[in-house]
Amino acid sequence: MLNNLTDCEEGEGGPNSQADGNPKESSPFINSSMASDMEKSQQYDGKNMALFEDEMDTSPMVASLLSSLANYSNLPTGSKEHEEAENNEEGPRPSKKPIKAPQLGTLMGVYLPCIQNIFGVILFLRMTWMVGIGGVLGSFIIVFMCCSTTMLTAISMSAIATNGVVPAGGSYYMISRSLGPEFGGAVGICFYLGTTFAGAMYILGCIEILLIYIVPQAAIFKMEGLEGPEAEAALLNNMRVYGSLVLGLMALVVFVGVKYVNKLALLFLACVIFSILAVYAGVIKTAIDPPVFPVCILGNRTLLTKAYDVCAKTVELDNDTVPSQLWRTFCDSDALNATCDEYFSNNNVTEIQGIPGVTSGILAENLFGYYLEKGVILEKRGLASVADEEGPSPTSNRYVMSDITSFFTLLVGIYFPSVTGIMAGSNRSGDLRDAQKSIPIGTIAAISTTSIVYMSCVILFGACIEGVVLRDKFGEGVNGNLVIGTLAWPSPWVIVIGSFFSTCGAGLQSLTGAPRLLQAISRDGIIPFLRVFGHGKANGEPTWALLLTAGICEIGIIIASLDAVAPILSMFFLMCYMFVNLACALQTLLRTPNWRPRFKFYHWALSFLGMTLCLSLMFICSWHYAIIAMGIATCIYKYIEFCGAEKEWGDGIRGISLSAARFALMRLEEGPPHTKNWRPQILVLVSVDAEQNVEQPRILSLTNQLKAGKGLTIVGTNVVGTFLNNYADAQRADQSLRRLMETERVKGFSQVVISSNLRDGTSHLVQVGGLGGLKHNTILVSWPQNWKHPDSHLRLKDFVEVVRETTIASLALLVPKNIASYPSNGERFTEGHIDVWWIVHDGGMLMLLPFLLRQHKVWRKCKMRIFTVAQMDDNSIQMKKDLITFLYHLRIDAAVEVVEMHDSDVSAYTYEKTLVMEQRTQILKQMHLTKNEKEREIQSITDVSRGSIRRKNPTSLRVPQIGEEGASMAERPEEEIHLTLTKNSAPTGHMSHNPPGGGTASPDGEVQRTWTDKGGAKDQSQASAGKPEAGKDLFNMKPEWEHLNQFNLRRMHTALRLNEVILKKSKEAKLVLLNMPGPPKNRMGDENYMEFLEVLTEGLNRVLLVRGGGREVITIYS
Repeated sequence: MLNNLTDCEEGEGGPNSQADGNPKESSPFINSSMASDMEKSQQYDGKNMALFEDEMDTSPMVASLLSSLANYSNLPTGSKEHEEAENNEEGPRPSKKPIKAPQLGTLMGVYLPCIQNIFGVILFLRMTWMVGIGGVLGSFIIVFMCCSTTMLTAISMSAIATNGVVPAGGSYYMISRSLGPEFGGAVGICFYLGTTFAGAMYILGCIEILLIYIVPQAAIFKMEGLEGPEAEAALLNNMRVYGSLVLGLMALVVFVGVKYVNKLALLFLACVIFSILAVYAGVIKTAIDPPVFPVCILGNRTLLTKAYDVCAKTVELDNDTVPSQLWRTFCDSDALNATCDEYFSNNNVTEIQGIPGVTSGILAENLFGYYLEKGVILEKRGLASVADEEGPSPTSNRYVMSDITSFFTLLVGIYFPSVTGIMAGSNRSGDLRDAQKSIPIGTIAAISTTSIVYMSCVILFGACIEGVVLRDKFGEGVNGNLVIGTLAWPSPWVIVIGSFFSTCGAGLQSLTGAPRLLQAISRDGIIPFLRVFGHGKANGEPTWALLLTAGICEIGIIIASLDAVAPILSMFFLMCYMFVNLACALQTLLRTPNWRPRFKFYHWALSFLGMTLCLSLMFICSWHYAIIAMGIATCIYKYIEFCGAEKEWGDGIRGISLSAARFALMRLEEGPPHTKNWRPQILVLVSVDAEQNVEQPRILSLTNQLKAGKGLTIVGTNVVGTFLNNYADAQRADQSLRRLMETERVKGFSQVVISSNLRDGTSHLVQVGGLGGLKHNTILVSWPQNWKHPDSHLRLKDFVEVVRETTIASLALLVPKNIASYPSNGERFTEGHIDVWWIVHDGGMLMLLPFLLRQHKVWRKCKMRIFTVAQMDDNSIQMKKDLITFLYHLRIDAAVEVVEMHDSDVSAYTYEKTLVMEQRTQILKQMHLTKNEKEREIQSITDVSRGSIRRKNPTSLRVPQIGEEGASMAERPEEEIHLTLTKNSAPTGHMSHNPPGGGTASPDGEVQRTWTDKGGAKDQSQASAGKPEAGKDLFNMKPEWEHLNQFNLRRMHTALRLNEVILKKSKEAKLVLLNMPGPPKNRMGDENYMEFLEVLTEGLNRVLLVRGGGREVITIYS
C-alpha cells in the first residue's frame, strides 16, 4: 500500500519524515547497499531501534507510515487505481509539484451532479402520459418502487464507498473490488451498455422535442397527410436520420475536448432546475387562475387540433349557419344536408378545459388506470356518447389515438431510467474534499429530493390536468404543445427549451462517461479482447472507446423509439444496482476484517431487499430483456473466468468460497462418502529433476483423462534438503507443477514438501495431503524406470514402501507402466480396446476406471473388454453368465470372456528365472562392492544364467557361491512367509510355458513334478506317473534348483502363466488394467516383488496396475 501513496513534499520534517518504503528515497529505514554495517550502527545510535534495523526494508517505522498517510490525497478522477504501483524510473526521482488537494464539497461534488443525472427526459416527455395511463395510484406505486430501489442501492453504495478510498470508476470499481473480477467485469460491461443506451435515449428525446414541439417543419420525411403505420414509419425515419446526425455531432464535441462538456454542465443543470420550478409555479397558478387550454371532444372522443378551427359543427356568420372545418372533416360536403359520419351525426361536440386546476377535483377521475390498446381512440370518462355500430374507421385522421399498447409493466420499464444516475457522486470521489462524508450525504439527499419531486408530480399532474390530455402523449389534442409545458408558468416554451437543453446535456454526459468506464475496464486487463480500448490520445482521452460507444449508441438510434429503448437500459442499470446490493450484503454477512465502513446506517437485510427489488423490477419491466441482459452478463462472466486475467482484489466471492469450503469440509467430516458418490480423489506423486521440472509429465495427462476436471486432484513432489536452505527450490518446483497442470488442464492443487530424503517426503505427502474430509483416496505413481540399476535402488525402495503405505491406509493405488507411451490429451483413439483382467475382487476399481476413462475424448471410441480367470474346479460357462448379469446391473457395456487356466507343472524357464532373481538379490545384499563392480557382477550372473538356459547339460552352470550367512538369510524369509501363507497363495492352474531356446516341460504335461512349501516333491498326476518322460525329468533337475525359495518359485510361475495368457489376448489392446499383487510383508523381498511385477507385465505396451483400497467403489443400486 505504501508504494501507492503520493509523494511527500520535499524537505518537510527532515529526512526522517520522507521514509515511505520506497528504496529510491533517502531514508534511515532503508538498507542502502553502499552503507557499511558500521555506518548503519552509527545511524541508529540513540534511537533505540537497532533491534529492528534489519527489518526496515519491509517494515518501516510507524513515524514514517503516519507521515506518508498524513500527506496522502485522494486520487484525481481518471487516474490509476490506488492499488496499482507507480512505475519506478531509473535514476533519481524528479521533483514533482505538490498535488493540489481536492476542494469539492457535498453540494457541488455530489448533490448537484446526482440531481442533474437523475432528472431527465422521462420527466418531461413521458411522466404526464404515465399518470394518465396508469392512474395516480398506479403511477405512485411505480415511482415508489423505483425510488425505493435506488434509495436502498444508495445505502449499500454508501457503505461500500466509505469502506476505504474509491477512485474513479464508480459502481464498476465498487462491484469488481467487492465481488471479484468476474462479477465486476460482467456488471461493468452491463453498466457501460446501460450508460451507452442512455445516451441514445437522451438523443432520441432531444430529437422528439425538436421535431414535434419546436420545428415540426424540419422533418425530412413529411408526415402531413399520412395516417396510421405510414405516419409512424415517417416519424421513426426522421428520428433515425436526425438522431444519427446529433450523435455524430456530440461524439465530435466529446472527441475535441471534454472540458467544453464540463463547462456546459452548469448551464444544463440550470435548465433542469428552472424547468421543474416552472412546473411547480404553474401548479400554484392553476389554483388561482387556471390557464386556457381547451380540448375538443366529440361525444367522448378527443379530436385532433388540426381537424378543426372551431370546436363546433357549425358557426353563426352574419345570421347564417355555416359549416365549420370540423363539419367538412366528417361530412362529404359543406351542405348542411350532406352525408356525415354516423358517430358525428349522433353525438355533440363539447369543449372542455385541458387544465381545470388543482382545486377542480379532477384527481378522483384520474385516480385509476386507463390502459389502451394500440390504435384505440382516447376517450373521456363520464361523458355519454352514442357508439358506432361499425366502430371508428381504422384510417381515421380525426381523433387522438394511442400509438402503443400500454400495460403496467411497460410503464415500469419506461419510467425506471428517470431514477438512474445515482452513481454520479461516487464517480467523482477523486475530486471530493471528504469523499467518505460527502458521498452518503449527497447521494441520499439527491435521491430524497428527486423522489419527493417525482411523487409530488404524480399527484399534482393527476390533480391539475384532464385525463384525456394526460393520455395524449404528443399533445395532439392541445395544439401540439408539450403536455407538461401546458402546465408550466410563465410559458410552455420554458419547459420545451429547458428539456431540449437538458436532454442534450445528458446525452453529452453519457457519451463522456461511457468511454471512460470502458477504458477503466480495459485497463484492468480482465477482459482480453477489450484491451485495445484502453488506449487513447496522448492526454489519455479514450478515442477507441468513444468510437465503440458511438457505434453501440447508433443501435439505439436505429431502434428510434424512446419507449422501446428505455426498457433496454433499465435492464442494465437494474442489474448493476442489484450487484451493488449483493456486494454490500455479502461483505456484511461474511464479516470480513476489512469491512469497516464509516457509514453505519446499513444492514444486510436492506441490501437483500434492494437486490430483490432490482431482480423483480427486471422481470416486471420485460422478462425477455431481463433474460437477454442476464445472458450477456453470464457470457462475460464465463469468458473472464476462462480467459481473463487473474486478479486478487480481496473480493467477497473469495470470502464466500472460503465460507462454503469450510462448511463443505465440516459436512464431509460427518462420515465417508456413500459408494454411489465415490470417485477417485487422486494424489499424483511425481518426481522433479535438478532444475525442478517434472520428469514424467505424461502422468498428468492420464490424470486429466481419469478426472475430467471433477473431484480432488493433488499433484505432489518432494525436494530433498532442509526448509531453510531449499525453500527457493520448493517454490520453483511448485511453479513448475502449476505450469504443467495448467498445460495439461488438470484442475487441482500442487503440494511440495521438503525433507531430508525421498522416502520421508513421499510418506509425508501420503499422510498429510488434503484437508479434513477432503482427502485423497487414491495414489497415482508411475512405475520406477530402470529399477534394476544400482542407482535406482532408493527409488525402488520408495515405490514398494508407497505400495505398503497405501495398503495400510486403505488407499487405492494406480501404477501406470511405460507412462511415456500413454496418449496425450490431444490424441484420439478411433478404435481399439481397453482390456480389464479381473483376477481378484478389489472393490470394483477395475470396473470403474475404464468407465471414467471412456468419458474422456481420448478413450471415448475404445470398447471395453473384461477377462476373468477360471481354474480347474470352476464352471466357466456359469461364470460368464454371472459376470454378464453383474455388468448389466452395473450399467456398464463390455464384452466378457472367461479364460481357463489348467493346472500345469513348473517349467525349467520358471526355475531359471527364479534362480537368477534370487542370485542377483543375494549378491546385491551381501557383497559390499563398488558401483562398477556391482554392475559387472550382475552382468556376469545374467550371462551365465542365460547360457545355462540355452545349454541342455544342467550340470554346466557355474553359480557364485553364497556364504552360510547369506543362505540362512535366504531361508528365514521363506519360513516366515510359509507361516502366513493362505490358500490364495497356492499356485493356480496354468498352461505350461516353454522356456526360450527349448526346455524340459511340454504342453502335454509330461513333467509332473512340482515343489511343495516344505521343499519336498510330489506327483501332480497319477495317470502320468508311470510315463518314462516323467521319470526322466526327475533326473533332469539341476542341483541348484533344489535350494530355491518355493514361495518365490510359485509366484514366478503365476506371473509367467498370467503374462502368457494376457499377451495372447490383449497384445493389441490400447490399455490393459489388471490387479496389482500385494507387497511382501518382509522387506527382504522387495527386489523379488518388483521382478514378479516385471514378469507379469512383460511385453505389454500400456499397463495400469490397480490395487483397491479395501472398500466397494461401485454399486448396482440407484
